[in-house]
Amino acid sequence: MNRLGIESLSVFGLPPVALVTLAADLGCAHISTGLTSFGYNPQNYPTFSLLEDSALKREMIAAMRDRGVAISLGEGLTIRPGVDILARQPEFDVMCELGAVRINAVSMDPDMSRTLDQFGRMAEMAGAAGVEATVELSPGLTIGDLETAVAAVRHVGRPNFKLLIDTMHLIRSGSSAADLAMIDPALIGYAQIADAPLQPSLPNYMEEACFERRAIGAGELPLLDILKVLPRHVTIGIETPMRSQAEAGIGPRERLAPCVEATRNLLARLES
Repeated sequence: MNRLGIESLSVFGLPPVALVTLAADLGCAHISTGLTSFGYNPQNYPTFSLLEDSALKREMIAAMRDRGVAISLGEGLTIRPGVDILARQPEFDVMCELGAVRINAVSMDPDMSRTLDQFGRMAEMAGAAGVEATVELSPGLTIGDLETAVAAVRHVGRPNFKLLIDTMHLIRSGSSAADLAMIDPALIGYAQIADAPLQPSLPNYMEEACFERRAIGAGELPLLDILKVLPRHVTIGIETPMRSQAEAGIGPRERLAPCVEATRNLLARLES
């Protein structure tokens, strides 16, 4: 089973058909994607909108079919104050049209009660379409650690609403592989792998997480220990945004090929 994917954050605005091609060329069967261009674009890719460009949407669907790549994670449906997730139905519908099997969200609404209500609505919307929904924990956000994320999943109480485990967020929020092993594996729906130092390399956590992670194996995170306790069926998206390399002119294939190889080697060690 090919569990590996390329996350859209790793490619800094690479257009969607090119992302499909990159994933396939690297031997990955999955991608994550948003519907519009990423705001940071150091390599000057053309902007895109899968919401507005029907021809691009058809081209992407054909490329995924031809190259054997699927959208394992649809991104961008952030929970925000004053915005009802149900108002994002048109975006959700496009994700489903593209074949996304899972929709992910973080919450930037500091009201925990409203956050949980919005996640419940999101899970219901996803369930009606036969897809999964995940909540991603991240230090500094409303769902900031593993304990809070597990509580949110249990509060929503829908079988299609699960955890997204990002290796950097997990460790930097204060949890360990042993903590992850203590939760019901059925609650985990998706994983993102990245490496990083154990201590911050930039003063702002979100800047580091969004722009300057390390290549797999180049940091200090206990990646093998985390992989050992993840369910063996979950997709593993490689999320390694490396701004300094992109600004030095190193393309996404050159940045990500070593990460794919290193992740494959880690997974092979699980079977040895």
